Amino acid sequence: MRRRFVRVVSALGVNLLAVATISALPVQLASAQTAASTLGKSAQNLTHPGAGPASHGDTVNWVLDYDRTGPAGPSPATITDPIVGAGTTQSYVPGSLKAPPGWTPRWSTDGTTFQTTDPGAGTVAVRADNPATRPGGTSLDSPLLPPVQSAPVATGGDGYTPILHRTASGGVEAWNMYHHLGPAAPKLVCTDLITNTLCAGGPWPKPVNTTPGPFGAGNTGDIGSPSISQYVKDPNTGVIYYSAATATGVGVACLDLENRANCGFWPLSPVGPMFTIGGLSTTGGNIYGVGSSGHVVCLNMASHTPCAGQPYAPIVPANNNFAGAYYVGGTTLAGGKMFATSSPAGVTPVLGCFDPVTATACAGWATPKPIAPSGSYYTYNAFTAYDTTGNEVGACSTRVGGIPLSTCYTLTGAAMAAPSAFGSLPSGELVFGPEVVTTPNGHVRSYFGSWGATIGATTCHDWTTAAPCAGFPLPALHPGLGATRDYGYAYDEVTDCLIGLGDAGVLFSIDPAVGSSPCIHSGASAALNPATFYCDGGSGHVQGYRDARLENVTMANVNVAASTVDVTDTGGGTVATPGLAADGTVDLSGISVAAHPDITVSVRLVLNNGNDFTGPNRPTMVLSFDGDAPQVCFKTTVAAACTVTGVTNTATGTDATGALTSNTVDLAVAPGASCQPTVTVNKEICTANDAHNCIAGGSGPFAKQAPVGILGLLYARAYWRITITNAGPVGISGAQLLDGVEPSCVTAAGTFTLAAGASKQVYCSTSVVLALAPVTNTASARYTPTNSPAGTPPTTTASSSARACPLLCLLG
Repeated sequence: MRRRFVRVVSALGVNLLAVATISALPVQLASAQTAASTLGKSAQNLTHPGAGPASHGDTVNWVLDYDRTGPAGPSPATITDPIVGAGTTQSYVPGSLKAPPGWTPRWSTDGTTFQTTDPGAGTVAVRADNPATRPGGTSLDSPLLPPVQSAPVATGGDGYTPILHRTASGGVEAWNMYHHLGPAAPKLVCTDLITNTLCAGGPWPKPVNTTPGPFGAGNTGDIGSPSISQYVKDPNTGVIYYSAATATGVGVACLDLENRANCGFWPLSPVGPMFTIGGLSTTGGNIYGVGSSGHVVCLNMASHTPCAGQPYAPIVPANNNFAGAYYVGGTTLAGGKMFATSSPAGVTPVLGCFDPVTATACAGWATPKPIAPSGSYYTYNAFTAYDTTGNEVGACSTRVGGIPLSTCYTLTGAAMAAPSAFGSLPSGELVFGPEVVTTPNGHVRSYFGSWGATIGATTCHDWTTAAPCAGFPLPALHPGLGATRDYGYAYDEVTDCLIGLGDAGVLFSIDPAVGSSPCIHSGASAALNPATFYCDGGSGHVQGYRDARLENVTMANVNVAASTVDVTDTGGGTVATPGLAADGTVDLSGISVAAHPDITVSVRLVLNNGNDFTGPNRPTMVLSFDGDAPQVCFKTTVAAACTVTGVTNTATGTDATGALTSNTVDLAVAPGASCQPTVTVNKEICTANDAHNCIAGGSGPFAKQAPVGILGLLYARAYWRITITNAGPVGISGAQLLDGVEPSCVTAAGTFTLAAGASKQVYCSTSVVLALAPVTNTASARYTPTNSPAGTPPTTTASSSARACPLLCLLG
């Protein structure tokens, strides 16, 4: 695969919602002179933006601003945010925790033990920590990759070619998979190139499996690996695809290196027609490979479905070498076509061509082309040929057996001149597939690993000059490293170094310009997207880019004149190529944030020596921008229970300035329609002949109207009973009776509360000595639902009336 200097931004994203803050009570942010860092807490109602009190079921975004002061250098910080009333008054929204770049989010289901995976709605506390915060918090650290020294048995065994992976947090890893191993055997290894040790999360190696999910351990795999490993990287996801064989089928499987997980297997042929698949190549969004039967297999990368009509007709003869179990040969792309070699046992090895447009053999390639004389020859590779301007013009392969000479053909099948560099290799040398690099001077070069007659060597051909690479030994051995038995290399575009691996399991680096090892270069590449430091959905947080600077680097150890800096945008286009100043800084202030809201800064250092990368010293590139204090956010949903009248949140933290506590935000919750009490008033008059039955506790009876003559018997007084009932579902408070005719009824009632399902009776009377016409008395009640937010207006019930008849009701 050809590698070019293309930077692709992989910025962390956040869900930015344009919402209004309904309760924002942040503490005053500290000035640069203030000794202590500060935490400021606010809340946003995402369901009803701009509303006053929240409602039951609303989603609230809790926002925490962290303004870091204190020492100028990096220092650790931890922020912890307990979710008060988790599971009762409010519940965490899964996936909602957002932390700035450089911070690690964590979750807890017990408030004490925190984990790095989101457990979902059972979360009772969240946390974010950063081992290297800096004043202001608007910076991002990325470690500088040290010169990669040889790491004996770091890969654990016969690891074939390495796969480079730059993590989201700025780490640099080399992954490899042992080749020609059975399904159960563990075969995947990760090496941390920053520390030159095995990655965290061991033990390594790990098994690979068809079922998606985290890597397991031990002899629990169900995918076998091929003899000749060629990988395809999805440019959109960073997922790695590899050819895979199971007990029932052969196809393509994938690895999610960032998340340390298997991510699927897609069979393309049952076992029987073919037993394994040769190297993979990708073009037009599809992944192609050649099976041991010579058929071409195809998988669509986006849909993970077999291409229509695959497997396609053979383009090379069947090939089951190594006890009939492995494909011996490789694939390459040239001019949009896939070329494949095949090494049938005891037969001339050949090169075939497949045209993805027609899904058949290429024009001029109805019969595969020989790449060696008939006899005991075979090949491990297929590689692309370029003209002196870098155009793909054909395909080649190097024979194994005798002097490892190459044979090349044009895209249309005509013979063409082959690289001469292999003629300098000793007889019996095994040559494998190349890593193709466009070097800083614009030359297209292919670097081939080999061993067999040697204990490990690198051969370089420069297509731009159509000759062996100038200044590069032919071949380049690796004195001081012992047996490396090179299979192949991965090119690190940031440091301009080749990372090598081979049959001996030694991981090492090579300077692609002169072939020396280790490669005394360094560098870092990091994406800076200032918007990802904020999660409140607001605008105006970012003022501009500031700079990139090298820390823990002695500039006398750097060849500043030979070092370079690239700034690219999300599409890989060059934004700027600023210079590296003598003090190790790069000015980024001239780059517009509005025009380029996220950038990738790549610093490529040519070192005079590796003295800065010894002991505990950790050279670092720091990217900075000018902006507000960064934010940590998470969301909760307010419980639907009517008893919930508010939610609250307070955060704590620690950093180099000491213990931190934010302001407390109390967010009132107004009862919704389903949480309003149902209050009724029933006014009655006593119809008994004895007044003692009409007062409080009397037996009555009571009715809506007193019959004629009763009031005279009761000494010309009307006795009233008023019943206030709260049918629920919540209580009322501050309730008062309203009675415009008889103030004594209001006095008797007073101000009262009434729980859900409870009733209250009020007794009072009115003199009707001189009344001739009927007397009608009407009452109602005014109240507020219990625990309503401050300022909630009271509610008045429907009125209820009763009537007294002193003489004749007919007069009324």
